[in-house]
Amino acid sequence: MQIVQLSDIHIGGLFVQSVFDTVVEEVNKLKPDAIIVTGDLTDDGLMIQFEKSRKELERFDCPNMIVIAGNHDYRHTGYLLFKKFFPTKQIYEFDDALIFTVGTARPDRDEGEVGYRQNLWMEKTLSKYPETKPKIVAMHHHLIGIPDTGTDKIIILDAGDTLRTFLQSGVDLVLCGHKHRPWMWNLGRLAIAYAGTSSSIRFRGFFENCYNIIEVGKEKKPRVDIKIVGKKRFPLSQLVEEYKPFS
Repeated sequence: MQIVQLSDIHIGGLFVQSVFDTVVEEVNKLKPDAIIVTGDLTDDGLMIQFEKSRKELERFDCPNMIVIAGNHDYRHTGYLLFKKFFPTKQIYEFDDALIFTVGTARPDRDEGEVGYRQNLWMEKTLSKYPETKPKIVAMHHHLIGIPDTGTDKIIILDAGDTLRTFLQSGVDLVLCGHKHRPWMWNLGRLAIAYAGTSSSIRFRGFFENCYNIIEVGKEKKPRVDIKIVGKKRFPLSQLVEEYKPFS
């Protein structure tokens, strides 16, 4: 199974149409089984931006489009509009993997929160599935801090509880966006993959537009590659291994 993770499109003043056009062309050639957009489709949560977001996503030729809200989407009453434009389920079952979506955005707040109810739901629900089936969780806010992104005031407020839930429930991969910085952490069985910004000019520590490509199969650990828009594809772990801080 092949999954494409796009994130932080930011339709509005920071959006680059030509870059997104290339993303559409590249992803359609891949013919992924699912596309996951991990939030911040819009820059300001405005009606006109949601309308354009929907039109742009309709250009993808993919049977399963999974869209999650980011903190920018919940601005200016965008939280009232998002579900009308992008209704999303919490569980997507495929032969080769399970995908769970977790809402972390809150109205007019930059920081995220999973909340007691969602954590409890995940614990109960994840326990019903076999250990051998790969489990992927998609969310907007980052779970653990990332290099080159400044302070971590805009994080998941209950990150500790959420991380415990993922580790105890046998989650294999968490997909995050939000910080516009591709990265990856490995915590035993659990891998946390962060996507860069797919089509905006707001970069942090990594100055190219990109997205992630995930390959997953039954009883196999998911593999995550980063794809630079218009350029090469390589393992996301390679980016971490070759990391050198700015001098």
